[in-house]
Amino acid sequence: MTGGGLLVAGTTSDAGKSVVTAGICRWLVRQGVKVAPFKAQNMSLNSFVTKEGAEIGRAQAMQAQACRVEPTALMNPVLLKPGGERSSQVVLLGKPVGEMSARGYHGGRQQKLLGTVLDCLAELRGTYDAVICEGAGSPAEINLRRTDIVNMGIARNAGLPVLVVGDIDRGGVFASFFGTVALLSPEDQALIAGFLVNKFRGDVSLLEPGLDMLHGLTGRRTYGVLPFRHGLGIDEEDGLRVSLRGTVRESNVSPPVGEDVLRVAVCAIPLMSNFTDVDALAAEPGVVVRFVDRPEELADADLVVIPGTRGTVRALEWLRERGLADALRRRAAEGLPVLGICGGFQILGEHIEDEVESRRGHVEGLGVLPVRVRFAREKTLTRPVGEALGEPVEGYEIHHGVADVVGGEAFISDDEGHSLDGCRVGQTWGTHWHGSLESDGFRRAFLREVATAAGRRFVPAADTSFAALREEQLDRLGDLIEQHADTDALWRLIESGAPQGLPFIPPGAPA
Repeated sequence: MTGGGLLVAGTTSDAGKSVVTAGICRWLVRQGVKVAPFKAQNMSLNSFVTKEGAEIGRAQAMQAQACRVEPTALMNPVLLKPGGERSSQVVLLGKPVGEMSARGYHGGRQQKLLGTVLDCLAELRGTYDAVICEGAGSPAEINLRRTDIVNMGIARNAGLPVLVVGDIDRGGVFASFFGTVALLSPEDQALIAGFLVNKFRGDVSLLEPGLDMLHGLTGRRTYGVLPFRHGLGIDEEDGLRVSLRGTVRESNVSPPVGEDVLRVAVCAIPLMSNFTDVDALAAEPGVVVRFVDRPEELADADLVVIPGTRGTVRALEWLRERGLADALRRRAAEGLPVLGICGGFQILGEHIEDEVESRRGHVEGLGVLPVRVRFAREKTLTRPVGEALGEPVEGYEIHHGVADVVGGEAFISDDEGHSLDGCRVGQTWGTHWHGSLESDGFRRAFLREVATAAGRRFVPAADTSFAALREEQLDRLGDLIEQHADTDALWRLIESGAPQGLPFIPPGAPA
């Protein structure tokens, strides 16, 4: 028996598809429904490693957490990791299969993946009571419809009803809803069940006449109006603005436990990846996190973080061009804390041999850690565990660079004291492990070291649980759906599909 399903599409990118999908998943699982997330194709530098060693988008990993299930490659069979404006690494079923230009991908490769995508969705629907699918961009991108495998392409082939989410905070939501439907073919329009308004501020009664008119114009109802809430962004796809909307930019920094706050500056390097690594720092009371791109912005920072990147050599050049490389070297020489994560760790080393990512060959690093990096064609994808600063730590690795550590102290070790990863010299630290700061004991120990080195009377809170904060965030998303959407009508969609007899809205897709 095939389980129920729903595709959450959006009028635009960043309309709130990931958040709404996670919210519906958490609402369903609280009703006792066995549910899984799915996104056929994700374009993101923000990724995660599953227990079986597959790389998927972090949004789908978080949605799996909302479902209280372990994430798998089935939930995001195609992941595109941009390496520049015109090319991306294609990750298929969790493993990289090569670089491809946008023209090459949309010109033929994408359509060939449809069978794989449908097989993954069918396997999930055969295992779960419901599968909540997330679209990408807009379903009305008519230039890409022929090869689409993530919006109406998947909806048509799998017979999924479609809920279109619109961000009313941007303005123009009624035109966006109407235009999205009117640009689709009759066959596609038959699956557009209705709309969901996201990020509404104010009195809903003032919106209702517009929703009634929209119903009259399209024959499709609105399934809910979700109010604007700060701090609800989960680990979404791309862009600094997306990641930081939730945990960093819109969160209120809680008062410090000690006398001082701790200021963290994160270098906003090009092709930044897994920038959610710093969310755990921002969750600590009294820690202020900001992203910077000028050397003078490092002056008052107690800790500087160089995050991961899909372009290590390009990021290194960017740091030099902006004067940040010299500022980082000065900090290291003065014993002020610097942390490099993954690509940031590689940047801090002596040199890089890269015939894989940038194909630039030998490139000098910042030279503040005794590490030599060689890029391998095989990508490391693991979920390691170890100890650091006397505390258990776990994380995940996603990198082509192989580090040869030729000095300094071990950063992360096994339970017998043998080095597992990373390097430390003074107050300069480097590790390939993403997510390590989510380990509460390790994070507190690290922040105590940083505070001492920076001369700050900062004290980490003894009871901050990052995992618990994530659960609270997902529960708030579930609450939004339960309290502000017509959940009975949503369940009918998931169980029975789009209503019959939905009207066609001209002009439809161009011939």
